[in-house]
Amino acid sequence: MSANQPRRAVSRRVRLVTVGTALACAVTLMAPPMGATAADPNDQKRKVDREISQLKDQLHDTSADLAAAFIALRRTQAALPVAQAKLDRANAALAKADRHNDEMAVALQVAQANEARAVDALARTDADIADTRSRVAHFAAQMYQDQGMGQLSVAMSATSPDDFATKLAMADTVMSVQNSSLQRLSTVQAAATAQKAHVEALRRDSARAKVAAENALKAATAARAQAQTAKVHLDQLAAQQRSQAAQVAARKAAEQRKLTGMQAESDRLTRVLAARARAARIAAAKARAAREAAARAAARKAKRRYVAPPPPPAERSGGYLSAPSTAPISSEFGMRYHPILHYWRLHAGRDYAANCGQPIYAAAPGTIISAGVAGGYGNQIVIDHGLHGGVDLATTYNHMTRFARTGGYVNRGQVIGYVGTTGTSTGCHLHFEARENGTPVDPRKWL
Repeated sequence: MSANQPRRAVSRRVRLVTVGTALACAVTLMAPPMGATAADPNDQKRKVDREISQLKDQLHDTSADLAAAFIALRRTQAALPVAQAKLDRANAALAKADRHNDEMAVALQVAQANEARAVDALARTDADIADTRSRVAHFAAQMYQDQGMGQLSVAMSATSPDDFATKLAMADTVMSVQNSSLQRLSTVQAAATAQKAHVEALRRDSARAKVAAENALKAATAARAQAQTAKVHLDQLAAQQRSQAAQVAARKAAEQRKLTGMQAESDRLTRVLAARARAARIAAAKARAAREAAARAAARKAKRRYVAPPPPPAERSGGYLSAPSTAPISSEFGMRYHPILHYWRLHAGRDYAANCGQPIYAAAPGTIISAGVAGGYGNQIVIDHGLHGGVDLATTYNHMTRFARTGGYVNRGQVIGYVGTTGTSTGCHLHFEARENGTPVDPRKWL
């Protein structure tokens, strides 16, 4: 790998984009996020998971497909901050890896440059050594040719005293130069030895720098791949959220129509039961008047004063009805905020978290006045229990899977049908209502 390879690798950075305001605006139909934004996205997701579990209790009277789409959307929304945080961490790791890659690339270039300079210096020293050795060898050859440069040799070859003095001075000069060359050769050879050791050290530094640069490049490549994977996951979640939001929006209108129909059915039942209550009160009044008239006639015939009987004591309401199911209670009577349609509505009965197929019992003796499909209530039975405490009491049993009785008189505790999830329902359960003169009341008043 050359010195500039890490630099080229770093320059090919993947451009990572994050999801901005598009996600914030993707689901305008949603209620405000449940709970404040948590610092840790994983904590926020766990909180949303708990809230989704609670949501299921609020969506019993919601179509299963809409509830499933809504819950899937909420889960996706909870997963988005986690995915965004993962992408942010991956981007931060990528930036750190790229910086380290840059640093190692520069370190490799510096190490290679230092090695190159040291090699050049060693080459110059080797050239100097070769030149010095050449001069020393030349002196040695010359001395051999001149048969030595000693003083005796100079004296023997001199032709006159002046020639002797001249040759002697020349011999001293040559010997001085020769000694200087030999000393320089020794010094340069010592420097060459040190330079060779330095070159070897620098070569080891270059090798280590090369390995570090290669590792840094691998780390940057891996970080880039992780960041890209995180981005793809985030983009997939964003697309999934948009798709799920569209599904929820498309099903809201149908759900609203179902609930409107369910309310219309409830209103119709209220009118029917109110009319029956009026008829029952009129019939009861007529029967009471007839009994009193007969009592007065009997008193006249017996020639004694008629004394009107005291009014019958008011019946105690609490405890008159028995529980229609042995299953635990999953939702009580009261106002509920619909988390999808965003309005308050009355949960007009009590829900029993029974499994599909479990028996449903008549809560009190009475006459079945209706058994059949009732819009969002699904399969429904209505039992009129007659006048109690001055009101006409009726009970309804909803979302049944099938009927055991469809008409006639039933006794308390008699099986009238089986639990189901028909109509507007997310799962198996019994929706039980108590109605006074047709108006829904809290069943606990009578249980």
